[in-house]
Amino acid sequence: MIEAAETAAGASAEGTPARGARTPRGSYAKGQARRQAIVDEALIVFGRSGFHSGSLREIAKRVGLTPTGLMHHFADKEELFTEVLRQRDEKIRAAAGDPAEHTLIQQATKVVAYNQESRGLTSLYATVSAEATDSEHPAHEEFARRYLEGAEAATPLLVAGQADGEVRADIDPALAARLISAVMDGIQLQWLLDESVDMNALFAEFVRGYLRPEA
Repeated sequence: MIEAAETAAGASAEGTPARGARTPRGSYAKGQARRQAIVDEALIVFGRSGFHSGSLREIAKRVGLTPTGLMHHFADKEELFTEVLRQRDEKIRAAAGDPAEHTLIQQATKVVAYNQESRGLTSLYATVSAEATDSEHPAHEEFARRYLEGAEAATPLLVAGQADGEVRADIDPALAARLISAVMDGIQLQWLLDESVDMNALFAEFVRGYLRPEA
């Protein structure tokens, strides 16, 4: 998506040419570094102000570009926001891995721990997911899909956990799959409001009291 936008725009602010043209390696590396700097600053702005109020002009100013110069790297605000979310997902996946049979609870626990160490990413997700409840928000369908697919993927893992005695037998796996993300979102919101809140301890208590069988 980004590469296509850059090709359509022609040369970038750092001189990145259209597809097929030769470019010095240093110029390409400089362009990539500038694009990453835009994403880093966009994370801060979107995390603080949300998608609608987050200003492309402010993001451009923070990296020393004009709004027009920023558009050589990203076609519009939605494309930039999509890249910010994609990188957020990659960072969480690198830190916590993907959930699999017998590892769902451990993976969710790692995500909570990572979020408590990554205020910018956590703020971004909390702010924009709340905004996306508006059906007209550009990320509305994306966030609805995330929650649905997350629950659908977690449900059979919880069923397998029940069969092996790792998850309580008396809970509904489909409902529990939704509750896990609801609890994670709720405790991170409390932490964003008050950093004395210990997200790790709260999630551990939820796991102990709701998901794990009684010892």
